[in-house]
Amino acid sequence: MEQLQWLAVVRHGQSTGNVTAQDAETGGAEEIDIPERDVDVPLSDLGREQAEAVGAFLAKQPDDERPGIAIVSPYLRARRTAELALAGTGIRAVVDERLRDRELGILDLLTAYGVQQRLPGEARRRARLGKFYYRPPGGESWADVLLRLRALLRELREDHPDGRVVLFGHEAIVLLVRYLAEGLSEAELMAVAHDTAVANCSISSWRRQDGELRPELFNSVEHLHRDGTPPTKQEDVDAKVD
Repeated sequence: MEQLQWLAVVRHGQSTGNVTAQDAETGGAEEIDIPERDVDVPLSDLGREQAEAVGAFLAKQPDDERPGIAIVSPYLRARRTAELALAGTGIRAVVDERLRDRELGILDLLTAYGVQQRLPGEARRRARLGKFYYRPPGGESWADVLLRLRALLRELREDHPDGRVVLFGHEAIVLLVRYLAEGLSEAELMAVAHDTAVANCSISSWRRQDGELRPELFNSVEHLHRDGTPPTKQEDVDAKVD
């Protein structure tokens, strides 16, 4: 089977929704007051700085080490991150809807407290099924997201054999790409998710060795601090309860 030479995934920069969601969670609110559709949530000022720091990291890589193509979530915060990070690099960017964030259906814009208060039955069902298989009404489980990611990665292997590809997506995308790249079990993925808050504009990557993709970086933010960008002020979550 054809294999990529190098695969990386970048979480989008801090968004205005991240800030609002964090304030709602810590403030004990039931609902996250975000006026835009999730697809239209923009980057914050810090998020733009983080994206530019990713660009500085890419610019420092030797020509034969830079990605040949970028695949980008259609959500504004991811597209803007990619635009800022890829500016001047000559790297072609392609938007692919399969990299969109996990859809939360009726849980969208509710805090964890809000789900408990307004939808206690769903809170119990989620606790029983676990994050991997729980599908909120109108939304997706992590297993659902994996189906679209499997299809995308298969196409990338076929279309770019020996290629170097960078993805721009969301927190769940980072975790689930790791699940696929490293062949994790559900339990191993849940342990990683429990212990890791995927940072905005972090870089996770895998390099081919002996015919297989091997871990290189995970949730790395060294490039943000090295370039003088302030560290993320929170263990940011996307503008949704997930």
